[in-house]
Amino acid sequence: ACFRRNVTVVTIYASLGEEALCHSLNETEVTTLICGAKELKKLVNISGQLDKIKHVICMDDEIPTAVSGRWAVTSFADVQRTGYENPVDADLPIAADVAVIMYTSGSTGLPKGVMLTHGNILATVAAVKTIIPGIGSKDVYLAYLPLAHILELAAEHLIVAVGGILGYGSPLTLTDTSSKIKPGTKGDASALAPTLMAAVPAILDRVRDGVRKKVDAKGGLSKKLFDLAYSRRLSAINGSWFGAWGLEKYLWDLLVFKKVRAILGGRLRFLLSGGAPLSPDTQRFINICFGTPIGQGYGLTETCAGGTFSEVDDTSVGRVGAPLPCSFIKLVDWPKGGYLTSNSPMPRGEILIGGPNVTLGYFKNEEKTKESYRVDERGVRWFCTGDIGQFHSDGCLEIIDRKKDIVKLQHGEYVSLGKVETALSICPYVDNIMLHADPFHSFCVALVVASQQMVEDWASKQGITFTDFADLCEKEETIKEVHSSLAQTAKKSRLEKFEIPAKIKLISSPWTPESGLVTAALKIKREAIRRAFSEDLAKLYAS
Repeated sequence: ACFRRNVTVVTIYASLGEEALCHSLNETEVTTLICGAKELKKLVNISGQLDKIKHVICMDDEIPTAVSGRWAVTSFADVQRTGYENPVDADLPIAADVAVIMYTSGSTGLPKGVMLTHGNILATVAAVKTIIPGIGSKDVYLAYLPLAHILELAAEHLIVAVGGILGYGSPLTLTDTSSKIKPGTKGDASALAPTLMAAVPAILDRVRDGVRKKVDAKGGLSKKLFDLAYSRRLSAINGSWFGAWGLEKYLWDLLVFKKVRAILGGRLRFLLSGGAPLSPDTQRFINICFGTPIGQGYGLTETCAGGTFSEVDDTSVGRVGAPLPCSFIKLVDWPKGGYLTSNSPMPRGEILIGGPNVTLGYFKNEEKTKESYRVDERGVRWFCTGDIGQFHSDGCLEIIDRKKDIVKLQHGEYVSLGKVETALSICPYVDNIMLHADPFHSFCVALVVASQQMVEDWASKQGITFTDFADLCEKEETIKEVHSSLAQTAKKSRLEKFEIPAKIKLISSPWTPESGLVTAALKIKREAIRRAFSEDLAKLYAS
């Protein structure tokens, strides 16, 4: 409706802190706010700091009493009724008009508002439409990521564009065993049976861990069958003629993987992953257990999610595909990090994305816009991503580093924090992890959010008594076990010795968007975590 009337929409994560909410709402001078009753209660605390808001549309029928008299509050049902009774003509936008000001949940400082035009959105949607085979009106898409996330915004526009069906869910009710699902009732995926889904790697990691925990818990013949089926299919996907093909593949699908596929409704034919690097282990697990290709995409809010996208038949891991039809990709030298386009065997450098999907810049922030965007002599607009990539001989891009995440240790070794975290995140005891490197020391340390079920299962097998999970995470033998498992995972991932954390601190409480330690897309907020655990990090280096 907003787009039809050429009204610019501002998206803000509900999980942002009060300071960030005030900044975003006041900077854009929003006059009408749309939110749920839960978010409305949160806004009451900062109502005195909000300058321009006059109207609030509450998506829920029950409006909190605490807001009475502060703003003119209307339920969404009333807005719909008013619209039916007072129809207005369209005031259609042109391509250059700003459709959305999307506030990033950025891992540092106050969020920045990225200005997306209607032309940007159409460029990305038209490009991705050419990549997903046979996408059309028969497809059913399960939407559960926040619309303030560029991946979800682009995906939902794509489904609407092809006439597909949208079903709305939540990460907390996604599967039959999700935390907010009552026993005996179906999760969103089981009820909707989607054919298409988008996911961030953190969600896919949780799906993988959930399946593995169920298999391990059953044990016996079930576990042996699953392990055999998985290894046979893995051999086939890796190109071995001795793996499970043809009839054997069909039998394993029927006997083993059919039950796993039911977790996401049983009809999934394509899964789009973006927002962060997906570990090769998780990619292979989803390929085999769910029998669906994963389209790995690479893009940013600043490029309207456009950048690269892997082909449906590309079975390689660790890569993000070739440039989308709407995008140009080029690498530029970053000598400080040792990444050069003249490197052999593959050119490496900072990734720049250009094309009609590249956004206008940051709202009311000309300085930051000039720093991150540039226009070349041909009039092509480019965004400097800060990510480091390398091009394979077939034109596919691989993300290998991030400029901001590189730390030089005392003896001159460079550590890529993000790369190491991605490698170690597949450790069964890890729910989340942040690697920390102090330039004045010769080793790294890590804060590890422990996986409660896995650690407690290990403790019960070892006969270790504990009062609660926090107590278990403090025990020396627990720290030793998790550290040993991390070292084994690091060895399998071929990490250098200086990249492996020499000491770790186990965290018993999960990092959630509400805690302010991860973004809504579940990416870690490095600076926020450093501040929150500054004493623990200091102790790891002092001891």
